[in-house]
Amino acid sequence: MAGPPILIVDDNVVNLKLARVLLVSEGYDVRSAADAEEALAVLAIWRPALILMDLQLPRMDGLELTRRLKADPVTRDIRILAVTAYAMKGDAEKALAAGCDGYVSKPISITNLPVVVAGLLRPPSERGPAAAAGGPA
Repeated sequence: MAGPPILIVDDNVVNLKLARVLLVSEGYDVRSAADAEEALAVLAIWRPALILMDLQLPRMDGLELTRRLKADPVTRDIRILAVTAYAMKGDAEKALAAGCDGYVSKPISITNLPVVVAGLLRPPSERGPAAAAGGPA
């Protein structure tokens, strides 16, 4: 039986492949999208429990996509983990203000990403503040 479904939205093929391999090896049911439009098409037919959302996407960025998803009653309960390669002061606050449930920076850490993802997939009453912490994924 596959674990919880996760959608990875990232336009960087290397980051997408690394995140996919890490999460599939942890037993998650993983799908991917290269941009916001592709993510919306996937979400029209499949519902993940969590989205790994790259903030730097072409055309519509990850923050705008997050705001749209959180404003929609059908998708607002999907947990979103913001991921960015260009972490700047205030990015974590912007991501959380847009509706992200957590924030991590790249490069993706092969040990930390599965821990952060597992933490966000726990029921809200069991989650600790570490899920929203910045730092390498």
